[in-house]
Amino acid sequence: MKEKLYPFGSIEKKWQKYWNDAKLFNMDTNSNKEKYYCLVMFPYPSGKLHVGHGRNYIIGDALVRYKMMKGYNLLSPIGWDAFGLPAENAAIKDKLHPKKSTLNNISIMKQQLVQWGVGYDWTREVTSCMPDYYKWTQWIFLKLLEKGLAYKRKAAVNWCPSCKTVLANEQVLNGFCERCETKVIEKDLEQWFFKITDYAQRLLDDIGGLKDWPERVKAMQGNWIGRSKGVNIDFSVEGDDIKLSCYTTRVDTIFGVTYMVLAPEHPLIAKLIENNPDKEKILSFITKVRQEEKIARQAADVEKEGIFIGRYVINPVNNKKIPLWIGNYVLMEYGTGAVMAVPAHDERDFEFAKKYKLDIEVVIDNPKEHINVSGMRSAYIEDGIMVNSEKFNSLNNREAMEKIADWMQEEKTGKRSVHFKLRDWLISRQRYWGAPIPIVYCEKCGIVAVPEDELPVLLPEDVTFSGNKLRGQSPLAGSKEFVNTKCPKCKGSAKRETDTMDTFVDSSWYYLRYLSPGDSNKPFHKELVNRWLPVDQYIGGVEHAILHLLYSRFITKVLYDLGYVDFNEPFKALFTQGMIIKNGAKMSKSKGNVVSPDTLIERYGADTIRLYTLFIGPPEKDAEWNDRAVEGAYRFLGRLWRLVDKVSKASKVEGKAKSNKDLERKIHQTIEKVTKDIEGDFKFNTAISSVMELVNAAYLCFDKENSLLVKEAAKTAVILLAPFIPHIAEELWQRLGNSPSIFNYPWPKYDKIKAEEDILILPVMINNKLRSRITIEKAASEERIKEAVLADDKVNAWIGEKKIKKFIVVPGKLLNIII
Repeated sequence: MKEKLYPFGSIEKKWQKYWNDAKLFNMDTNSNKEKYYCLVMFPYPSGKLHVGHGRNYIIGDALVRYKMMKGYNLLSPIGWDAFGLPAENAAIKDKLHPKKSTLNNISIMKQQLVQWGVGYDWTREVTSCMPDYYKWTQWIFLKLLEKGLAYKRKAAVNWCPSCKTVLANEQVLNGFCERCETKVIEKDLEQWFFKITDYAQRLLDDIGGLKDWPERVKAMQGNWIGRSKGVNIDFSVEGDDIKLSCYTTRVDTIFGVTYMVLAPEHPLIAKLIENNPDKEKILSFITKVRQEEKIARQAADVEKEGIFIGRYVINPVNNKKIPLWIGNYVLMEYGTGAVMAVPAHDERDFEFAKKYKLDIEVVIDNPKEHINVSGMRSAYIEDGIMVNSEKFNSLNNREAMEKIADWMQEEKTGKRSVHFKLRDWLISRQRYWGAPIPIVYCEKCGIVAVPEDELPVLLPEDVTFSGNKLRGQSPLAGSKEFVNTKCPKCKGSAKRETDTMDTFVDSSWYYLRYLSPGDSNKPFHKELVNRWLPVDQYIGGVEHAILHLLYSRFITKVLYDLGYVDFNEPFKALFTQGMIIKNGAKMSKSKGNVVSPDTLIERYGADTIRLYTLFIGPPEKDAEWNDRAVEGAYRFLGRLWRLVDKVSKASKVEGKAKSNKDLERKIHQTIEKVTKDIEGDFKFNTAISSVMELVNAAYLCFDKENSLLVKEAAKTAVILLAPFIPHIAEELWQRLGNSPSIFNYPWPKYDKIKAEEDILILPVMINNKLRSRITIEKAASEERIKEAVLADDKVNAWIGEKKIKKFIVVPGKLLNIII
């Protein structure tokens, strides 16, 4: 290990204790200062943090310390998103209770955050797995139930065989569980849902008001909500009273429908094939398809497979009888699970029709070249002229689209409709380590909500974590003491719901709890949350763009509608940091590329790691970790340390600071640059770079003259770096003769005039056309400007032997020569 040159590590505990004793980060509820609520997404307590995790917390801490110096009354809390699958999987594998492992991990991570010098108001700490928190998660469930936004139904769900639980659509990545990367299968289960679809339009409309959110995140949410305009069409099943509803955005192709195809999950299939002699064959096909990945089923290049179920439907616009199929390329999640197939004008339908020798009917012709069905090698998907569409023939298909929709609505054969890709939020999980759903089942009263005054429904601690024996049920199902209870209505025997809630329910409201974490009577104080929210700055990973952020927006809007809060968006500004990667990949134990901060902090000090983390690159982009580059940050901090040491000794000389315009200008330029970089897009890397330049300039001046202005430059550098390297900044601040804390000292202001350069670049025009540029002193006279222009080679080349008729000088802006 390299010999330690500077005592960075030895001063850290001293200043961490000072901040804690001084309650530096504790919110002042009585302050009249302008409030600022800065929040980093609360972490899942997975165990030890690596340097990649640190970026999120260090960015948040740097911003908080900066705002502190800007004079804000700050709220910077932290908590733990403590329920979840990993702790329960560890319980099954290592025989360690989830509560114990979770609390142990919290203790380790809390110590690491303190070690990094990251400051929070720890008096407001919340832990989602503790009863005093999940009592109110259960309360939120009851509020949604009262409003008709929580309901239970049987549904085809994503099932992870390894985790033995249901996954929301958002938790399935390319057909695999996001947690354990096991292939996900489909299963039919009774599940609890939140009706987020009731808020789809509002969630979409209000994206426009999120001015300080990244465009990428807003686009991701908009695409996930997926609004489209179209027509709902009911196709009658021949010889039956069943109607199959279909949604289409291409009603201009309705006359070209030659078959209908259902998703294998469609709820009416059982009735449709009830008397079919090939029923077992059809069911076997359905089972096969449902085991395939949904992502793969949607892929353009996947082989289209289907089975005819022996039934026909009637096209309502022309009464044509068309065959009814089940196909692997249709999903229940989109539209209605029934697709009117137009093989002439949809590539997937075309491939399916060709494979199974189904009819193809052209209804949109190519205006450049007539389409002959027998010669078609692919679907015609461009715009064109309507054909084989009765009274709509000869119209442009875009014009026909509107006219057909109007006609179908008049004829009551179709209805204009708006659809969303967004599906209701499935919150049931067949796991133990989550908030119990506050529901009981009574043979007499049915589904009964647990009364508010009986919350929380507590998790029992004596459960068996044996997933195989429980056959996919929650471990809670094996706890008789938990399951068997009394009905709140009739007081008769009842059984508790054994599913627990998705952990995203816990994290959908935690930002409200920080204002009154110890209140046992209500989840949050309305007056306080209305004063402090929306969160001024939210910081976290872009991987939460759809899940957590969308769910939090939904819950906030529900609480707004119920009158519990006066705002309908939780986060005013959002910053999504990039990942720190190693060897080109995300850090993970399985890849063997995890960089632990412990050894690095021991060797270089926490501030070195903080500085390098912020300097590594633009914070919104991914960055490659380089252990050797950490030493560069260490060397710079040593250079700063030596500068302060030199000026603190030399500044005992009496006298006024000698004039040095270059250094004075550099001081004000650096203050301006760092301030704008932080206030802008968190450009910490360029802010740090500009302070490095100031330190270099101070060294150059110090070597020439022991000016007190050099001390001012050193002091400025320490102040500007304080949010990034808080321990060293506090120590150097004290060595410069100041009382702690540096974070109680106001952020410096820059003088625009002093920051301006003494020279300027002057455009030179000849006959009103730009021909050259010259560098000239700002205070240069008109004669000096003419002299400099006539000495310029480019100007002389353009003028040549021609006579100058006129000089037009606009001071500080341009010069025009008329020849």
